[in-house]
Amino acid sequence: MVNEAKQKAEEVFQQTQSSLTGGRSSDVKIPDMSLPETPFPIGSRHPVSIVMEEIIDVFSRMGFEVAEDREIEDDWHNFTAMNTPEDHPARDMQDTYYVASPPGWLLRTHTSSVQARVMTTRKPPIRIIAPGRVYRNETVSARSHCQFHQVEVLYIDEAVSFADMKQTLHQFAQAMYGKDVVTRLRPSYFPFTEPSAEMDVYYGLADEHAYRITKGTGWLEIMGCGMVDPAVLETCGIDSTKYSGFACGMGIERQAMIKYRINDIRLLFENDVRFLKQFASVV
Repeated sequence: MVNEAKQKAEEVFQQTQSSLTGGRSSDVKIPDMSLPETPFPIGSRHPVSIVMEEIIDVFSRMGFEVAEDREIEDDWHNFTAMNTPEDHPARDMQDTYYVASPPGWLLRTHTSSVQARVMTTRKPPIRIIAPGRVYRNETVSARSHCQFHQVEVLYIDEAVSFADMKQTLHQFAQAMYGKDVVTRLRPSYFPFTEPSAEMDVYYGLADEHAYRITKGTGWLEIMGCGMVDPAVLETCGIDSTKYSGFACGMGIERQAMIKYRINDIRLLFENDVRFLKQFASVV
């Protein structure tokens, strides 16, 4: 009985094996189905995402938290709260995309609107970074685009000074560009900070690329900064006699172009796989 069962099992096995091979001859090679399949191409992070995460990481280690909000914003949070009323000449500095409805709404021109919303809903101390996409009606060229990304920094507390801002930004520059980086602050103007400054890093003049990107000076502007104007604090409901603070903002595309020596900002928005594949090893 055991032999009969064995013979029956072998017969079933042979029939099953024949049906699986489709009756093919023994010289036909059957692939090993236990081998792994052909792998899919490995993707890569976008250079803007890589740099944005690096900047967020630097400020997060300093104690700043990420704050995000809407891209379609009302006029008050985008302009008025930032000391830019309707008749203010600083509005001419930013060509704005307004939406048809509701009236007075727009595509935010900077992430300062996030700062305004935080200041009107929280009490100091406030220590935030606001990353995100912004829009301006500008002619698209190798150096400018109608959409780009910003990271803005805001710190409000008692007795915050210009020296606190300078040291914070210098530490950021060291984390991004190396311990030996040389920085400088130049007087500037922004409606929501007073005094205001531009921060530069020394890029050098080692090659033609450095000459072109620094316009022959060796210095490269990386951000605008300054002490928060007391009028902004009061507009947002914060006592300017008790609290002070600093704010700064930088374009992520500019940082990415510096880091990876990209000479045309349009490359960052064209979704060309050949361009993006270059950053697969940077993840």
